[in-house]
Amino acid sequence: MQIQEMVYTVDDLLRLSQSADYAAQRLDLSDGRLIVMSPASWKHGMFTALLAHLIRSFSLEHDLGMVTGAETGYILHRAAHPGERDTVRAPDVGFIAKARLPAVLPETGFVPFAPDLAVEVVSPNDDPEEIHIKMADYLKHGTRLVWLFYPKSATVGVYTPNHFQVLERAATLEGGAVLPGFRLPLDEVFK
Repeated sequence: MQIQEMVYTVDDLLRLSQSADYAAQRLDLSDGRLIVMSPASWKHGMFTALLAHLIRSFSLEHDLGMVTGAETGYILHRAAHPGERDTVRAPDVGFIAKARLPAVLPETGFVPFAPDLAVEVVSPNDDPEEIHIKMADYLKHGTRLVWLFYPKSATVGVYTPNHFQVLERAATLEGGAVLPGFRLPLDEVFK
């Protein structure tokens, strides 16, 4: 006998995220598979807040778009055909370019499309395979730039649909076409 794993939808995720049973957890959805994560550590939260502040300050100063904080869900894919499954991800920091912002976003629920930039901060207990799946989800569904910060090794993985590189502590992270003019000396972040 084969046991079939439950397939979740965007609507299921929204309902679960508002229920008391999942109040203390963070939830993602990858190809219909529910991913339950524990709350982040203080160090992770502090690092994420710093990155969100730096990106938001730059974005506001140059009128580039909207920045979202941790736990903001983005609908990367909503199934339109049989056999497809929904994917919702919540980056630690998300950025949407001004040119892509609709006149009105829904009052409740998730952002109905992928961010232009997704920033993730890797914690020591994160599963490397799940991190790889998350990066693939972002890039497969329209995210143009992903920054994966590794505080323990003081490195950043920079992902675009056609390129990947690792930056060391002495390097400067640049926003490229997604955040034009953004430059962040990594030594300042990892000190």
